[in-house]
Amino acid sequence: MSWMAWTMPTAIFFGVIALLLVTFTILAIKFPETPRRGILRIETTRGDRLFITLLGSAFINLIWLGFEAGPQPYALLVCLAYAAAVFRWV
Repeated sequence: MSWMAWTMPTAIFFGVIALLLVTFTILAIKFPETPRRGILRIETTRGDRLFITLLGSAFINLIWLGFEAGPQPYALLVCLAYAAAVFRWV
């Protein structure tokens, strides 16, 4: 993999995404769920809410970088709060 410039943060990021996908697959097999309706008025499952969280977190980080709102690790705190809200109310 010498053609890619892997850094430790990049490897950790993709490792966490892979771990989340495996965890959610195991949860779906072990504890099947029925879709629920949240504040968006669309039916979502755990996987849907994970996708919405990852997509929203990407935009939060891009906006954070664009507006130079502060050190990037603080954006992680915003993303975690966003994730908690998505999994609770969406």
